[in-house]
Amino acid sequence: MIRIGIVGTSSISERFADAVAVVAGVEVSRVASRDAERARAFADAIGAPRTAVGLADLLAAPDVDAVYLASPNAVHAEQVREAVDAGIPVLVEKPAVLSAEEWDAAVSHARERGVVLLEAMRSGYDPGLDAVRALLPRLGVVRRVSLRYEKRSARYDHVLAGEQTNIFDPALGGSALRDLGVYPLHALVRLFGAPRSIDGVRVGIASGTDGLGSAIAAYDGFVADVAWSKITDSALPSEIQGEGASLSIDAIDAPRRLVLTPRSGPAEVIEVDAPANPMVGEVERFRDAVAGADVADDQRVTGVTLALVDALLRPRLV
Repeated sequence: MIRIGIVGTSSISERFADAVAVVAGVEVSRVASRDAERARAFADAIGAPRTAVGLADLLAAPDVDAVYLASPNAVHAEQVREAVDAGIPVLVEKPAVLSAEEWDAAVSHARERGVVLLEAMRSGYDPGLDAVRALLPRLGVVRRVSLRYEKRSARYDHVLAGEQTNIFDPALGGSALRDLGVYPLHALVRLFGAPRSIDGVRVGIASGTDGLGSAIAAYDGFVADVAWSKITDSALPSEIQGEGASLSIDAIDAPRRLVLTPRSGPAEVIEVDAPANPMVGEVERFRDAVAGADVADDQRVTGVTLALVDALLRPRLV
C-alpha cells in the first residue's frame, strides 16, 4: 500500500482523494496545510486519518510514502526539490513547474536521487486520448488539428470586481495558458510530437495575466491550432481533419464522445468508457511508477509541453 500525503486543500485535492479511493494499492494518509485547522477540516472531509502543518512536517511523517502537490504553481519547483531531497516520490499538479528549464532541472535532480517524479496531467492518462490515438490511422493523411479548452472560471468574477485571486495572479504563476492551455498542448504533443514551430497571442485581463489565447503550431504536412480561455465558454468540439475523414472530439481534456466522419458514408459515433473521476488514470500511473514503471517518456512529454508554454509566454499580452 502506497500512503500518499496531500499538499493543498483546494477542490482539485478533493477530486484527487476521490480518485485515490477507487484505485487499488494507494491511500491518502495525511493532508498538509500551513493552517492546522484547515488541514484538519479538509482531512475530515475526505476521510484522511492524519494531518501535517507544512511540507517539512509531511515529508518527515512515518506514514507518508509519496506526496501529491496541489499548491500554487509558483512554489511547485521548490516543493518538488524538498520532496526529492527527502527521497519521497512526487506527483505534482500541472503545470509541474513554471518553465521547461525548471522541469529539466527537477527531472535531473530526481534521477540523481533515484526518486519518482511525475506531472499530474490527467488527460495524458485518460482512456479517451487512447481512443483518439487509435482512430488516427482511419483519418488518412492528417492536414489540420484544432484543439481547444475554453471554460469560464467563476473566479473571473473576482477579477472583474477588482480583486486578485490565485489562478489569475501572475505572481503565483496563474494564467489561463498554464491552467487550461496546457491540456490541448499536452494532447498535441502526446498525439503528434513536438511541432517545428509555434506562435500565438494571449489576451490580457486586469489581474495582469492572460485570460484567453490562441496558437498556431507548424508540423511537416499539417497545421495545428490551439485555443484556451478561462474568461469565456465554448461549445465547440476539438477536431482532427484528415484527407480521408475527420474526427470530432467532445472535450480534449477527457474525450468521451468521438464522431468519425468519412468523406463518404455515414458518421460513426464512438462512446468512450472511462472512470467517472478523470484523475483515476494519473493515480494509477503514479502508483505504477512508484512500483518501478519507467516514466522517462512521460517526463519528456511534460518537458516538450512546457517548452511550448514558454514560447507562447514570450509575446506581450494584447
